[in-house]
Amino acid sequence: MIRLSRPSNPIQIAFCILILLLAGCLAEKVTSTADTAIKPKSTLLEEISPTQNPGNSGASLAAPTHLDKITLWQGETQLRGANIWQRVVIPELDGLEFLGSSHVGPPYTQADFDRLASLGANYVNISGPGLFTELPPYVLDPEVQSNLDSILEMIRKADMFAVITFRTGPGRSDFTFYSEGAGDWFDAELLREWVWEDPAAQDAWIEMWRYTAERYRENPVVVGYDLMCEPHPAAILGIDDPETFFKNHRGTSADWNRLYPRILGAIREVDPVTPVLVGGMGWSSVSWLPYLVPTDDERSVYLVHQYEPQSQYTHQESRHPKHGYPDRFDLDWDGEKDDFNREWLEGYLGIIDRFQEKWLVPLAVNEYGIVRWIPGGEVFLRDQLSLFEAKGLNHAIWVWDPAWEPWTEEENAMNYLFGQDPRSKEETLPNPLMDVLIEYWSLNTIRPSDFDSD
Repeated sequence: MIRLSRPSNPIQIAFCILILLLAGCLAEKVTSTADTAIKPKSTLLEEISPTQNPGNSGASLAAPTHLDKITLWQGETQLRGANIWQRVVIPELDGLEFLGSSHVGPPYTQADFDRLASLGANYVNISGPGLFTELPPYVLDPEVQSNLDSILEMIRKADMFAVITFRTGPGRSDFTFYSEGAGDWFDAELLREWVWEDPAAQDAWIEMWRYTAERYRENPVVVGYDLMCEPHPAAILGIDDPETFFKNHRGTSADWNRLYPRILGAIREVDPVTPVLVGGMGWSSVSWLPYLVPTDDERSVYLVHQYEPQSQYTHQESRHPKHGYPDRFDLDWDGEKDDFNREWLEGYLGIIDRFQEKWLVPLAVNEYGIVRWIPGGEVFLRDQLSLFEAKGLNHAIWVWDPAWEPWTEEENAMNYLFGQDPRSKEETLPNPLMDVLIEYWSLNTIRPSDFDSD
């Protein structure tokens, strides 16, 4: 505190008045309203202190002194691991075994996470349901919350870091990722995608994250909040081209660049410290990254999901894939064959370099992966991971499945433990795919236990 002696002449009085006016302006500047969004980089003038709550007139929140979590996302690659996937079980659709008999499935155990950590991974991206219900009145789902608490505790015991990624929430169901199956293998009523047109659902999504951040802000293993897994309003509207989308829908409720800063602002009111992860539209693909507009929140990380070339290579589900790696086939749909090799990958991932050079922000690859039996998969993974590492990108592969046999018996196309034989439904180690993953996971040198938890 600055202490001033009693003024004894007009100059001193004028000086004191000036000091008081400046102090008043400063106090007004740090006060924010509850619904203020974090502004884009080009317009934000105020900086958020990492130890202040901007929604409470400068009130302090305890910031961790043992680990500044944002440093895990800066500089060289430090987090290498895998995604897990879960959703709310629908007994009429799933039965009582496929995803388990609990509210959320498939079920994970401590052994699942211990095994992942023993292979070298230090990071789990929890890709699962949001804490609020998909249907009005958009309230807390206590069973989803209990499941997330349990998952985080198992990850903590396995000595790994975690990011919370919400796939679902108010006005959005997990079936938005498989919308082509609506009315076929699942009831069309389960497809819920109105978050992009309903202000009430968007407001509830914001409140869901405010609640989540307040609940988990002091959890030492939670090193990020991923606001929404693969936002894709353009695809819902039948638009593939970013230019066309933004020409007609920029600034509307369908514009993620308009919604996500509001979510970020709500989080920062209760948690100014934990990194926030933001993917772009177009399923967070690399090609849509240039259309994501960063904010001036200095504890944000921007992410991509990298599966390209998806239909031609990484997601060839046929037991007799047409294309391998390296190979030569039509990559840009112009009717001419192209070289598909490391040089192609370098060129495509150059989009990430240009985004980073323009905005000077940290980036990560929160999903990548291949169908395990595609030809040359281990070479593709090694080339891609070496490029991620050269760019200093943290990365999490899709997917680390639980050892829940009713699930793995049917869903194992990306269960790398099973090796490269499409007929395999059990662990086959060693195998070339896991050799690559273990090679890179073994580069991890940092874990939660390396820091004081006080």
